[in-house]
Amino acid sequence: MSVEPYREITFDKEGDGPAGQPAALAALARQGLTDLVVFAHGWNSSPAGATRLCSDFFEPFPGLLAPGVEAGYAGVIWPSMMFTGEPVPDYRALVTVLPEKEPVLDRLTELLATAPADEAAFAEFGALLRELTDVAVDGDGRAGAAGPREPVPAFLVADPLEVCALFTEALEADAGAAEGSGPNGAFGPAEGFRAGLGRYWKGAREVLRQATYYVMKKRAGRVGESGLGPLLGEVARAAPRVRVHLVGHSMGARLVAYALRGLPSGARPVASVTLLQGAFSHYAFAARLPHDPGRAGALRDLQNRVRGPVVACYSRHDTALGVFYPLASRLAGDSASLTRAAGLLGSDDPRWAAIGHDGVQAVPGTAVRPLAAVLRDGVPSSGCVSVDTEDVVRSHSDICRAELARVVVSAARTGR
Repeated sequence: MSVEPYREITFDKEGDGPAGQPAALAALARQGLTDLVVFAHGWNSSPAGATRLCSDFFEPFPGLLAPGVEAGYAGVIWPSMMFTGEPVPDYRALVTVLPEKEPVLDRLTELLATAPADEAAFAEFGALLRELTDVAVDGDGRAGAAGPREPVPAFLVADPLEVCALFTEALEADAGAAEGSGPNGAFGPAEGFRAGLGRYWKGAREVLRQATYYVMKKRAGRVGESGLGPLLGEVARAAPRVRVHLVGHSMGARLVAYALRGLPSGARPVASVTLLQGAFSHYAFAARLPHDPGRAGALRDLQNRVRGPVVACYSRHDTALGVFYPLASRLAGDSASLTRAAGLLGSDDPRWAAIGHDGVQAVPGTAVRPLAAVLRDGVPSSGCVSVDTEDVVRSHSDICRAELARVVVSAARTGR
């Protein structure tokens, strides 16, 4: 580990941790610390990989702190997996976080490897995805999720072949845009839908990633609200003078944001929050949604539980959040036809964007700053702040940067 003192906070998929964990963290906080920086990773294939990421991310911090600041560090290790846009060469590795689904993952891996060009294989693929995500379809075609009622993504219950074709089109449109050429549409007249079916397994790989995104989306929120939030409340009672600074990447950003919802009533231990390429809605903190004023964001006004700023770092270079997150979110929240969704590919419909794509939206008073201005002048001392980091963040996982460490330190008011 690159920093000391460092502790790991571990949770299972329900947000439960080992006995004595809050006391151990509180004991660390009482050892003369003024500040505790807590980092939650995004999708990783193993706890060891998550620990390495924590070490790499924390490495610049000691050299950035002002005299008199005594900082401690903690990594939140939770059962997750890699997010869209990160290489996942071995889908079988998903067994590490979904061990109960091993037979399903074995067969999914086999289908992706062999890519059979027939409709029956795509139908089986769709059925396996529903089993993977605990989505059931009754005799009338209605979908439901096991456990607490959750909206079921349309792509899990629609025609699997059409879904895979749609995601293939998204991949090719994104590749065409990157090369400066037009999209090569999966529904183009030259080839025709359902022609050359083997081609659509490219989209199927993305559909599997999005299915695991659906599972991890629920898990990250649950771990944050039921695990990290209450734990921070216990730390605050035991060491009330220690200022806690939450940092999260991708789904880990969702986790630390939902920890604000899980804080005990009256507890305000969190002095700053920094969200790096956050994989959740940019309307999360909004009191009302622009397209539906009768509804609020899932984390409405929870920025007020933070004594300092809530900083959302975003980059247009993040394809995972710029292309595939809104596509999956659109299909998860809209029961309209896949044809309509396909027509929205490449559009900038703001309803489905991620906070890591364009920052905090629909929260009055949000400050918007380019990274260079923040590095020069610092982060505003309170409220929501959106920081455009496109100059240094070139992909979804590109977060181990000294510049981003400086943003965290500035938000925490612990810098030189």
